[in-house]
Amino acid sequence: MIEQAIFAAGCFWGVQASFDALPGVLTTVTGYTGGTLANPDYEQVCTDTTGHAEAVRVDFDNRVISYETLLDAFFNMHDPTTLNRQGPDIGTQYRSAIFYLNDQQKEQALTAIKNLNKAKRFLNPIVTQVVPAGAFYPAESMHQKYFEKQNKHTCAPQTTAGEPAEDYFRHRLTPEQYFVLREKGTEPPFSGKYLDFHEQGIFVCAACGNPLFDSRSKFDSGSGWPSFDTAISQNVRSRDDLSHGLTRTEVSCARCGSHLGHVFQDGPTPTGLRYCINSVALNFKKATE
Repeated sequence: MIEQAIFAAGCFWGVQASFDALPGVLTTVTGYTGGTLANPDYEQVCTDTTGHAEAVRVDFDNRVISYETLLDAFFNMHDPTTLNRQGPDIGTQYRSAIFYLNDQQKEQALTAIKNLNKAKRFLNPIVTQVVPAGAFYPAESMHQKYFEKQNKHTCAPQTTAGEPAEDYFRHRLTPEQYFVLREKGTEPPFSGKYLDFHEQGIFVCAACGNPLFDSRSKFDSGSGWPSFDTAISQNVRSRDDLSHGLTRTEVSCARCGSHLGHVFQDGPTPTGLRYCINSVALNFKKATE
């Protein structure tokens, strides 16, 4: 039987692509919902004055995929603990929201949130709205299947080669940040602001806001750079780095591809890992934010 669901989880380009990849999802449509303005366009919604969220309507075959599975995917594809923002995208149009179409969807959504909070799946409480679905206005054709049309893999501006456009990062980052994050530089040892830092929260990518390391995984390695024994696995990537005549494993942000540091297998904790990360590549979000 074909059912429908509506979710908002930040920029709808990536959300649509994530749902499209799920077996059992038949069609998806990007659009605007949850606000007061009838028939809004993209420019109006981006003013953050319409009350609408960028959302995705999902038609799915419940014999292949359940609504609960869609909920699992929804909570895994974004950070549901940040209020009115996802990464660098800020405003109520980027809020986390579930627009339920019946009482069963409402109960399943509320139960999922309760269970995730109880299990402490995220460092902070989930702020996802669970509200009844209202009018849904499909977005303009250019915003339908945007990633597929543009061969993109991130919401950051990109060149035709598929890599994030460097002008975007040059304007966004300080020269020191750009040197480390985009040119794979290294800050001097014992100079970083997060080396002797012990607050509770999440370290995020300074280029795009992607959550990278939980403060509880940080330890003093004596190396001169902030060190972690665990990363938020789906949010970081690693690859061989043979530069400077060395054999190392580079660590980069999975969302924007920015260089973070390196990971070594000489850590003192049970993971055996030491993520050696540049402070300048990070920003910090307190647990109370």
